Amino acid sequence: MPAQPPEAPCFDTEGAIFMGAQRDPAGCQVGLFGVPYDGTTSFRPGTRFGPAAIRDVSAGLESYCPQLDLDLEELAFADLGAVAIPCGDPEPVIRAVRAATDQVLDLGLAPLMLGGEHSISSGAVAAVAARHPNLALVQLDAHADLRQTWLGSRHSHACAMRRCLEVLPSGDLRQIAIRSGTRQEFAELRSTGRLVNLAALAASLAPLRGRPIYITVDLDWFDPAVLPGTGTPEPGGFFWPDFALLVDELQHHNLVAADVVELAPQLDSSGVSAVLAAKVTRSLLLLLGQANPGGASAMASPQ
Repeated sequence: MPAQPPEAPCFDTEGAIFMGAQRDPAGCQVGLFGVPYDGTTSFRPGTRFGPAAIRDVSAGLESYCPQLDLDLEELAFADLGAVAIPCGDPEPVIRAVRAATDQVLDLGLAPLMLGGEHSISSGAVAAVAARHPNLALVQLDAHADLRQTWLGSRHSHACAMRRCLEVLPSGDLRQIAIRSGTRQEFAELRSTGRLVNLAALAASLAPLRGRPIYITVDLDWFDPAVLPGTGTPEPGGFFWPDFALLVDELQHHNLVAADVVELAPQLDSSGVSAVLAAKVTRSLLLLLGQANPGGASAMASPQ
């Protein structure tokens, strides 16, 4: 029997909304949605609370980004809510993520997904790559995530990039300053040239200019000193000025989609981790809007 088409995704719009967003996607350029899932978490759970926490604290940020000289008040973007997902195994969740991403793309919007754990990224990457066969994937992460399986699951968050490579026709993955993984993973990183040193960031990404790019931000890329609220913290990480280097470079690229994953807000009683995640989200919203001025409408002119 032929495969049945996936059901149309359902978005739960109860709860907070990201600062400056609207619910109605009409006239928008970017579509933000959350996936509250942590079914394969292997150390400390809680990333299912990440999307809501990012929205909750976003109102504490300024809408204006001095680095980009852009303001969320000048961007038409929709917060579509949380994807309704089943409990349990990751496979149906990933299918739901792909269907939701397809719906966002059908609306003419650039997708920005808030996780949730990293296993969900392969569903979004698959949807975007189907529209952009030359898509390149850029990963910020403490971990290589190149395992074939972990704890009996092919779709563990520890296998996220392995599964993304399987749905990425170009095979073009750039892994920025990875600092944790197995000996085999690092041998692959080095032999393929996918491991990008932060000092060589601009030179490494320059050949991708003009091509569609998906960026996946696993928040454990940041040092636990500034972002302790994540399930698998890894010392020796990075800080906001390091992320700002990537933001500077991405202004020269065609960013078509992104995700921000692995925030476990209950592990940081200060709430600072969620604030940093919201600031990352603000930068990506503005970059996506800049790269997708057509969307359903252009960026609104300042009054």
